[in-house]
Amino acid sequence: MKTSFDFDKPIADLQSQVEKVQQVAEKTKVDMSATLKELDEKIEIAKNDIYGNLSGWQQVQISRHPERPYTLQYIETICDDFIEMHGDRTVKDDKAIVGGFGSINGETVMFIGHQKGLNTKLRQYRNFGMANPEGYRKALRLMKLAEKFNKPVVTFIDTPGAYPGLEAEERGQGEAIARNLLEMSVLRVPIICMVVGEGASGGALGIGIGDRVYMLEHTWYSVISPESCSSILWRSWDFKEKAAECLKLTADNMYANGLIDGIIKEPLGGAHQNPEMMCNTIKEKIISDLKELKAKNIDQLITERIDKFCAMGVVVED
Repeated sequence: MKTSFDFDKPIADLQSQVEKVQQVAEKTKVDMSATLKELDEKIEIAKNDIYGNLSGWQQVQISRHPERPYTLQYIETICDDFIEMHGDRTVKDDKAIVGGFGSINGETVMFIGHQKGLNTKLRQYRNFGMANPEGYRKALRLMKLAEKFNKPVVTFIDTPGAYPGLEAEERGQGEAIARNLLEMSVLRVPIICMVVGEGASGGALGIGIGDRVYMLEHTWYSVISPESCSSILWRSWDFKEKAAECLKLTADNMYANGLIDGIIKEPLGGAHQNPEMMCNTIKEKIISDLKELKAKNIDQLITERIDKFCAMGVVVED
C-alpha cells in the first residue's frame, strides 16, 4: 500500500477512482477511456495545485516519504560501477554512512552519503541514517583518499541528525563533525553536496561543506527538526507545523537566504514518484558541475569555498 499524507488525500481519492474504473472496464469489457482520461486530467490539476503550494511542514513530510530514493539507490543508478569502502580504521564500520569510488560518465568520483534503509529491518541496521563518530571519521578517511588520488567528492545528505547517544558523545561526536568541517573546507579536490532528504543539524553539516551545495525541491535543511523545536519552545510536538514555518528550512527559504547554491527540481509529487528521472537529473547536474569546478585552479577553488561559508550570516560587533 502506497504511503499518502493528509494534504494529498484528494489525489489518492482520484487514483482510487481510476483503479475502480479500470477494474470495471476489465470485467465488463466496456470502453472507459474517456472517463479515465478525465480522471487523469483531474489528477494532474490536483497535483499541480497541491504540490505548488506546500507549507514548510508538508515539505518535511515529503522529505521523509519511505519510498523516496536513498543514497545507495542514487549511487547505483547514476554510476557505471561502484566499489563500497568500509570502516574508519579506528572503531568500526558505521552503516549509517556509506561511501566509495564510483564511475560516472567515465570519471572516477568519491561518493559519500547517509543511508536510512528501505524497510524496518534495514532502517534499524542503518540506525535510521543517524551516524556515530566513526561514520564521520569514515567519511573523512574516504575524502582524504579522494584527495590523495585527485578525485572529486560528491556527498548525499539525508539524516534526522547525528546519533545523540551517550556512547557517541563518549567517542567524540562533536569533535568528529568539527574535524570534518575543517578538513572539507580545505580539501584540495572539488566537492559537491546535495541534500536529498532530511538535512538536520550537525549530522548533515558533517558531510555538507562543498563548492556547490544543492537541495532537492522537497527537502529541508535546519539546525533542528520542527518536532524538537516545538518541544523546546512549547513543551509539546503539537506546534511542529508552526515551528517548520519559523525555521525557514525549505529549499526556497535556504536559497533566498544565500545558504545554498541552487535547487534541483523534483518530479511532480516528489522524487519517489519517478526515481529514475530524479537520478538522471542529479547525474546531469554532477557531470556539468564537475566540468566547471575542475577547470578552476585548486587554490582559487578553496578560497572561494571558504569565502562562501564565511559570508553566511550576519555578525554585529558592539
